[in-house]
Amino acid sequence: MSANLANVSYIGATILFILSLGGLSSPVSSRRGNLYGMIGMTIAVLATVFGPRVTMAGIPWIIGAMVVGGAVGLYAARTVQMTQMPELVALMHSLVGLAAMLVGFANYIDPAASVGLTDAEKHIHEIEIYVGILIGAITFSGSIIAFGKLSGKIGGNPLLLPARHWLNLAGLLVVIYFGREFLHAASVAEGMTPLYVMTAIALLFGIHMVMAIGGADMPVVVSMLNSYSGWAAAATGFMLNNDLLIVTGALVGSSGAILSYIMCNAMNRNFISVIAGGFGTTSGASPAAGAAPAGEVVPISATETAELLGESKSVIIVPGYGMAVAQAQHTVYEITKFLREKGVNVRFGIHPVAGRMPGHMNVLLAEAKVPYDVVFEMDELNDDFPATDVAIVIGANDIVNPAAEDDPTSPIAGMPVLQVWKAKTSIVMKRSMASGYAGVDNPLFYKENNRMLFGDAKKMLDEVLTALKA
Repeated sequence: MSANLANVSYIGATILFILSLGGLSSPVSSRRGNLYGMIGMTIAVLATVFGPRVTMAGIPWIIGAMVVGGAVGLYAARTVQMTQMPELVALMHSLVGLAAMLVGFANYIDPAASVGLTDAEKHIHEIEIYVGILIGAITFSGSIIAFGKLSGKIGGNPLLLPARHWLNLAGLLVVIYFGREFLHAASVAEGMTPLYVMTAIALLFGIHMVMAIGGADMPVVVSMLNSYSGWAAAATGFMLNNDLLIVTGALVGSSGAILSYIMCNAMNRNFISVIAGGFGTTSGASPAAGAAPAGEVVPISATETAELLGESKSVIIVPGYGMAVAQAQHTVYEITKFLREKGVNVRFGIHPVAGRMPGHMNVLLAEAKVPYDVVFEMDELNDDFPATDVAIVIGANDIVNPAAEDDPTSPIAGMPVLQVWKAKTSIVMKRSMASGYAGVDNPLFYKENNRMLFGDAKKMLDEVLTALKA
């Protein structure tokens, strides 16, 4: 393939990537957006493999690596459950960071990479290598810790070291100092020491950064790491002088940053304070003794829930991570279909940070074939709760917590929430009275118009569906 044809292919792939991002902005066009992205990536890979920069001797190695990687990806796609998608996404981000690190070291060691460069160009190239490895290392280690937290292998409570901000500042100063040493290195061997030191500090910073972030902020962490992986890819593009990698990385990095900003607004959080960490306690922790709100919990049975739904004219369903864990989305769809056939106005309210990653609930509902036109964002639906007969909360906690509006001392004070307590009757489905991922107790459970349906979400919803049909 000629250089001109490869460049045209890169331009076409870039356009398809932009169209892909545009398509992913809406559930209706998301399938088309994914298709654009797949076609664009196929074109990009083919243009790179058969482009002028790859020799014939290297093609078998590349094809072999693609077969292995494709097999692993296919296996993961077939075996990973929807509930495991957040940690899978975090793991994929770590691979992007690892790739940026390895490409950076290989590019620095390769003598051909700096042939023909002037002194100024050589310094710019070395800065690209240094920054690329730095971002890649932070992305790699941070994503590994995020994977551990999301999969439950690491606790969700933040690790708050003494003087942690001063430690971060000291690490930054050391990275800057060794960056200067790296640029003034007389040989590759001499420059490797500053690279090793910087990489070690960057890896430790990535670990510390995510460990200091509490469980309630993990959806923001996932989108933040998505942004980091984009910038790591862009840095790799600069190192390899690959325009497509630069553009694609910039698209992913900027879109991830925008998404992180949107999600921080949805949680009434400052992005810098999220990075600084310290919010949230161990996920699923029980309320502290004496800290529970006043009132009694009123339980309800599946049969009574079915009766309430059958008598309703308007129902709003608020899904949360508990629905994903129980894999109850298909039963939810069957209940929705039954009620709509009876003339009940059924809608879904989606909080921006419901679940463990951006769009988690939307993906689950789409998988269950819930119609897009009944799925609404929080801002579109919040004013409708007072006119709603029944609001059902399935495995959600923090996103429906009235303490965010009523208690200025609450850790989630000011966070926009779905006002399910304003419905005539609210029903919360939970396995137990354990608090949510933020570790904050929920006064909703004790309100007079609230009922608690305890048990596994899928099992209880199956019973509700059976009672409805009876």
